[in-house]
Amino acid sequence: MGLLSKPFIYFIYLLLFFNLELIIPVAESATDLTSLVYKGCAKQTFSDPTGVYSQSLSALFGSLVQQSTKAKFFKTNSGSGQTTISGLFQCRSDLSNSDCYTCVSKLPQVVDSLCGKTIAARVQLIGCYMLYEVSGFAQISGMEMLFKTCGGTNIAGSGYEERRDTAFSVLENGVVTGHGFYTTNYQQVYVLGQCQGDVGDSDCGECMKTAVQKAQVECGNAISGQIYLHKCFVSYSYYPNGVPRRSSSSQSSSSSSSSSSSSESNTGRTAAIILGGAAGVGFLVIFLLFARNLMKKHDDY
Repeated sequence: MGLLSKPFIYFIYLLLFFNLELIIPVAESATDLTSLVYKGCAKQTFSDPTGVYSQSLSALFGSLVQQSTKAKFFKTNSGSGQTTISGLFQCRSDLSNSDCYTCVSKLPQVVDSLCGKTIAARVQLIGCYMLYEVSGFAQISGMEMLFKTCGGTNIAGSGYEERRDTAFSVLENGVVTGHGFYTTNYQQVYVLGQCQGDVGDSDCGECMKTAVQKAQVECGNAISGQIYLHKCFVSYSYYPNGVPRRSSSSQSSSSSSSSSSSSESNTGRTAAIILGGAAGVGFLVIFLLFARNLMKKHDDY
């Protein structure tokens, strides 16, 4: 047989494989971030014989997309007087600036495709949303539910409701201390909540409580759910085999809110690094022992 036996080669291969598997996170693709969640389009369209509304809307979209390279939330106006159009965008706070831009830059085309030239529109993608409305458009409550979706599988028993509700309770406090954004894992339940960027901490907490209550009522024991109110949203999922890790690139973003994610998530990341490092050290020790054995055999000759 050669210097390296087959069992040894297989062992080294498995060791390297599991080392890589432990330290490489699962990335969230740009396609996921730009997937459509819901749309809301006003029934009335622009009466725009001179094109002034279209020009204002185009300028608004351009300004919002430009700001998305450096901000996760931006609100502005375009036009003047009766032709004023106000609008905003918001990205999930755990996205990087480049992912935020990728998401927001898709929205003008998506809005135009789904809603046309309506006097108000709101389109929500996985990673971001955009809305606009003409001056004088009727306002709605920040607690108004715009959209909901609940997982098709229900979880019975095993203390699921208690775990989910505990995660919700942590979330309600977390969005206040996290200034509008918070995400955490609790015993296989992943929750994420965010308020619109111009909502104060106290109002954000109230909005999140309402969203959580609606999730409990509307989704019941569903394995997952998303509740979107006018000024905030909550998303949750139960992972029986453990919450998958998120891409570090999406969490390297720049806001203090991203640092509010749970210590349990950080602990999991640290454990993965330690295990990966341990496997690497194990490989090094085995390699040195093997090299020493070869040298000993050489000396014996």
